[in-house]
Amino acid sequence: MVPGIAASVDFYPRASSLDTFIAAVYEHAVILPNVTLVPVSPEEALAVMNRNLDLLEGAVTSASKQGAHIIVTPEDGIYGFNFTRESIYPYLEDIPDPQVNWIPCNNPDRFGHTPVQQRLSCLAKDNSIYIVANIGDKKSCNASDPQCPPDGRYQYNTDVVFDSKGKLVARYHKQNLFLNEDQFNAPKEPEVVTFNTTFGKFGIFTCFDILFHDPAVTLVRDSRVDTILFPTAWMNVLPHLSAIEFHSAWAMGMRVNFLASNLHYPLKKMTGSGIYAPDSPRAFHYDMKTEEGKLLLAQLDSHPHPTPVVNWTSYASGVEAHSVGNQEFTGIIFFDEFTFLELKEIGGNYTVCQRDLCCHLSYKMSEKRSDEVYALGAFDGLHTVEGSYYLQICTLLKCKTTDLHTCGDSVETASTRFEMFALSGTFGTQYVFPEVLLSEIQLAPGEFQVSSDGRLFSLKPTSGPVLTVTLFGRLYEKDSAPNTLSDLTTQALRLNPKTDAWKSK
Repeated sequence: MVPGIAASVDFYPRASSLDTFIAAVYEHAVILPNVTLVPVSPEEALAVMNRNLDLLEGAVTSASKQGAHIIVTPEDGIYGFNFTRESIYPYLEDIPDPQVNWIPCNNPDRFGHTPVQQRLSCLAKDNSIYIVANIGDKKSCNASDPQCPPDGRYQYNTDVVFDSKGKLVARYHKQNLFLNEDQFNAPKEPEVVTFNTTFGKFGIFTCFDILFHDPAVTLVRDSRVDTILFPTAWMNVLPHLSAIEFHSAWAMGMRVNFLASNLHYPLKKMTGSGIYAPDSPRAFHYDMKTEEGKLLLAQLDSHPHPTPVVNWTSYASGVEAHSVGNQEFTGIIFFDEFTFLELKEIGGNYTVCQRDLCCHLSYKMSEKRSDEVYALGAFDGLHTVEGSYYLQICTLLKCKTTDLHTCGDSVETASTRFEMFALSGTFGTQYVFPEVLLSEIQLAPGEFQVSSDGRLFSLKPTSGPVLTVTLFGRLYEKDSAPNTLSDLTTQALRLNPKTDAWKSK
């Protein structure tokens, strides 16, 4: 049982529209197949998938009994990862366009051998719940298609949604593949996939997609979805790209509900799932200590209340930047060179600039400890490692040690609480994601908000010591064209332990 959630099966009348709904996400401790370069038989592949589906079935059943209307499960949650193009093939099914109006549970053989879709459909139907899952799709092609792969098929990393009657209502092929997803193809054009329910309009995308404009931003800005569904296999990277930190910030910055389901695989730093409303996280989970999966449930508004549009540069552009002479220093965060200023006093006002971005911070610490150093940093540039995307970031963060060279290194614990903070920047974008992360990788629900003039500020003294307060900006129009990393660079990235802590998908 989850505290505060009534243990009642969902019997809402489907014809009426609901003001609120109960969402569930399941962080799944995936069972991996043995690594093999030679493809296994379809029977062996199905046996692995059914072991994972047995665990997912337990989560679905529990969520339904607690009144959930929809449950999200993770990317790679049914068959794991570490595949080649050939070795994943036995795990793939042909997934039709949802327009075919198909309930696999009732008609399993209509599109060939589809045991996984059949099982998911029956799970949804038997429990009267929407199920979001991630599986692999295969589509044959031939020489008449100049882009047809040499093996005569496209293979897609695919999200599927089955409604509470077991019908396939959505299929999404992942657009932005991560660098080790050689087993999959990207669709020729980004797919903008939505579906309507009695509890709002939903959109869906997968993992690495969240860092790019299409389809993620398009779903919110043009399709006007209420809630994003987000299966992911996310490896945490501090200080700015831990799963719960960045996903909750995206929900706030884009002003949508966001249901994030991550794999649970601590060996690869995979943990961090949540149910996020635009104003605050409703439930989240981060656990590097156990091997157990976790089911989260929370109530959300079906149509989140509109919040004022933020002018991210309004306040900051009116602040006079004080000259600090030569006190600035540089530091590296995930291969990007930030300009930093040390926060030397217990409180005050600081400004640090890089290129077109000036970051302003007002703050007051509860105490100025001699064993901890905090800094204010700015970055305005193109990030080029494991993907190419243009960032503008203002960040208050704890340095790993009192040595300034460690500012920007990954750090998980802190001792300094803040009485107040207010952070702003002269951003050249409306796409800014506000992050607040506390010691031991905890979020701070209800402890901060964003003003319409672009300030991220505390509402009360922090409930725990601060790791980072950050405004993470994306300038999509300045991204370079997608590029393929050279074999040498890719090899170096995979061997470098510092990059191994990014995300797998």
